[in-house]
Amino acid sequence: MGKRVAVVLAGCGVFDGSEIHEASAALVHLSRGGAEVKIFAPNIEQRDVVNHLKGSPSEEKRNVLVESARLARGNIQDLTELKADEFDAVIFPGGFGVAKNLCSWAVDGKNCTVNEHVNSTLQAFHSAKKPIGLCCISPVLAAKVFPGCEVTVGQDKNVDGRFPDAETASAIAELGCKHICKNVNESHVDKANKIVTTCAFMCKAPLHEIFDGIGTMVQEVLKLA
Repeated sequence: MGKRVAVVLAGCGVFDGSEIHEASAALVHLSRGGAEVKIFAPNIEQRDVVNHLKGSPSEEKRNVLVESARLARGNIQDLTELKADEFDAVIFPGGFGVAKNLCSWAVDGKNCTVNEHVNSTLQAFHSAKKPIGLCCISPVLAAKVFPGCEVTVGQDKNVDGRFPDAETASAIAELGCKHICKNVNESHVDKANKIVTTCAFMCKAPLHEIFDGIGTMVQEVLKLA
């Protein structure tokens, strides 16, 4: 029987929700790995709504669960219904929705608060010694919830202009965590905490390299599960 993996989304769209390519890549690699997947999202209002054509805020109000249902093809549940004992692992794709809806990192940085249901989900999997996979900006969730853990968001310097958000690594270190520098096609495994991270779109890279990096994260999660 395949591993049972929960995937937690943060909306739909890079600027205010889950990054669509990252969510899709994770689901493709999970499918290839024979995993049984269920998708969840918090039933909350988005912090903001961004017009992705103009790149500017919109006056609309949208719900994270409703928007995430677009990516899940309607097959999704409220995050409050996620029970860690029913799964072998959990994965959080990235996108600014993680930093806006799942926590307040987009506004507060390292002083952010984490949504209570996201926090309890992470704590439940960690306490049960079940693996947690995170990509792009999502590793900041682990950095905030599990002081002392090891994660990667790529590089800690803007190497060749490919890592414009490299300062995130410094903020992670300020939280008492260890940032591990990795390339886009790699992931890092914190064996002690069973946390697997990869930088995805934190790096300006061709889509196939991001896809491959997420693949290494998923493979490592499934190995640990």
